[in-house]
Amino acid sequence: MFWFLLILLLFFFKLDPAQGGKRVFTDALGRAVTISFPPKRILSLAPDITETLFALGLSHEIVGVTRFSDFPPAAKEKPKVGPYTDINIEAVINLEPDLILGTGSGNLRGQIRQLERLGFPVYVVYPRNFDGIMTTIRRIGKIVGRESEGEAIFREMRQRVEEVSRRVAGRDKPKVFLQIGRDPIFTVSKGSFAHDLISIAGGDNIAKDARIPYPSFTLEEVILKAPEVLIISSMYVDRNHSQWLEEWKKWRVLPAVKNNRLYTIDSDLVDRPSPRIVEGLEQMAHIIHPEAFTTGKGHGEK
Repeated sequence: MFWFLLILLLFFFKLDPAQGGKRVFTDALGRAVTISFPPKRILSLAPDITETLFALGLSHEIVGVTRFSDFPPAAKEKPKVGPYTDINIEAVINLEPDLILGTGSGNLRGQIRQLERLGFPVYVVYPRNFDGIMTTIRRIGKIVGRESEGEAIFREMRQRVEEVSRRVAGRDKPKVFLQIGRDPIFTVSKGSFAHDLISIAGGDNIAKDARIPYPSFTLEEVILKAPEVLIISSMYVDRNHSQWLEEWKKWRVLPAVKNNRLYTIDSDLVDRPSPRIVEGLEQMAHIIHPEAFTTGKGHGEK
């Protein structure tokens, strides 16, 4: 009996994922991806994935990132493989990754298939909403051998979301307009992360009924919707918001202008599905409901 138990223990010890080997994970596209576990040379194909990997403590395992991976600052020093919409395949080959993490929201499917044909394991993530972001972060932690770290990030994000929800619960929902582009004016609707942020933060997105996630609005449409809070989140590199704000100030008919409720927010905090998006939620909540954060108490507490 002793030898039988010892053999069983040795058998399970050998199968322990922490000891290395191959593992199979199903990605967001429903594909079974075989990964050398834990991976030692990870390539990130999107800025949000890069942020997540750094948050999981994998700075040394990251061998390459895409062009606009700029957070944390250490990400800027990593080798680049081009923009995430046009990956430099030769650069990927030279980096010899044992795991490539891609995104279904920007990487070209043809390039993903090309990397697979070259023998690289490519795991694709594709969060569709705020909850999906947190779930994706936890899933990435699992496939890179940092499950406990991923769970810790997930729990912290969940707690911060719950705190925002508690503070804005029961309050009136002001009409919010989030501008992400001009000429034409672009905004966000259902199906975008930023729309989720507005809703969770206690606002009423004036573009919520649009048929696409990122619709264009005319100036007349914005005026007719009469937003009470107007927020600018530029996706452009220069992020020069001052001119945009001055242009809106001309339209005193808008409640947001009349009541001096014009704001800016860092686009990286509202459109990147990374751990920092919870910071974007908190900033959004402070903008929409500043009164909920003037004390340590939520609505209705005494």
